[in-house]
Amino acid sequence: PDWASYTLGVFICLSCSGIHRNIPQVSKVKSVRLDAWDEAQVEFLASHGNDAARARFESKVPSFYYRPTPSDCQLLREQWIRAKYERQEFIYPEKQEPYSAGYREGFLWKRGRDNGQFLSRKFVLTEREGALKYFNRNDAKEPKAVMKIEHLNATFQPAKIGHPHGLQVTYLKDNSTRNIFIYHEDGKLVPKLSRNYLKEGYMEKTGPKQTEGFRKRWFTMDDRRLMYFKDPLDAFARGEVFIGSKESGYTVLHGFPPSTQGHHWPHGITIVTPDRKFLFACETESDQREWVAAFQKAVDRPMLPQEYAVEAHFKHKP
Repeated sequence: PDWASYTLGVFICLSCSGIHRNIPQVSKVKSVRLDAWDEAQVEFLASHGNDAARARFESKVPSFYYRPTPSDCQLLREQWIRAKYERQEFIYPEKQEPYSAGYREGFLWKRGRDNGQFLSRKFVLTEREGALKYFNRNDAKEPKAVMKIEHLNATFQPAKIGHPHGLQVTYLKDNSTRNIFIYHEDGKLVPKLSRNYLKEGYMEKTGPKQTEGFRKRWFTMDDRRLMYFKDPLDAFARGEVFIGSKESGYTVLHGFPPSTQGHHWPHGITIVTPDRKFLFACETESDQREWVAAFQKAVDRPMLPQEYAVEAHFKHKP
């Protein structure tokens, strides 16, 4: 890290230094190499440091609170920095009430399934019911959709949605994955719902008989569920593949079975499941490596008891 906050006594990376500059009342930032440092500032940094700051400012982080990584979008990192240093929520648990109370309601902008227009919709997150609900009208008594939290994921997608606070929510509806795309104007979204996708991007796929041509599709790897779409913003997946563990008979292989034809992209991947083989083609070798690594991560991890239940009712779709 080439930057440091001389009021907090911590070293920070370049991308987070910009966020710290936005809260000058809390954090004042200098370049370690380019700026002049007086003796008092150097001594303050030497007597504090990242370990001491972590022990203080992260002493009471809720177990469910998502800790961003350097590769996460700016919104996640900014909310973490502001919660940690500006609002000091992880020192004083009483400041965590808005997201630890088990209930939250508010308005989010939701993309229409058919017309692509974003409209304001009321959302309710309730831990007691274990659900996220949204309503098409403010005075509606019945929700348009009820999404069970156990089958729900939310991931930040600013580039895909075209808004810095864009969020893609996936949930199971009639054993199929449904997508909704939402954003909040000031980015105050609920970290309780979020986990990162293992991998997203385009691949080609063929059908179960492996006799038809390969078609280009957008794929999303969410934990053990590989979903594919005709368009990245489609509301419904065209199909899904459950990827279990190697103990349950799942393997991932580089390349295609012999005599495979019809693919335009040269770099093949074969996923073997107890029921059938799935064939995918990647455009580049680096894409192939990244997808294989994502699949292998799922295959190498032993399945949890609840994942066997998901596997049992999961529909493999051609």
